[in-house]
Amino acid sequence: MIFKVYYQETQDRNPQREETKSLFLEASSEIEAQSIVGQQTTHNIEFIETLSEKALAYEKENPAFEITEFSE
Repeated sequence: MIFKVYYQETQDRNPQREETKSLFLEASSEIEAQSIVGQQTTHNIEFIETLSEKALAYEKENPAFEITEFSE
């Protein structure tokens, strides 16, 4: 499944909507997605959304769409 992870780059400040970023990640569950991002980054995860086929097709229309892969 593909997940959209909304995050802040730092955990030092309170989250601000204007500074929220997102990445796309392939994982078997929301818990695995959270674990991967938590282990590989220092991001402050705000929300993880499971993308339906329609939502994924919509996101793929953006030329900057890219699935993030972390090296182990």
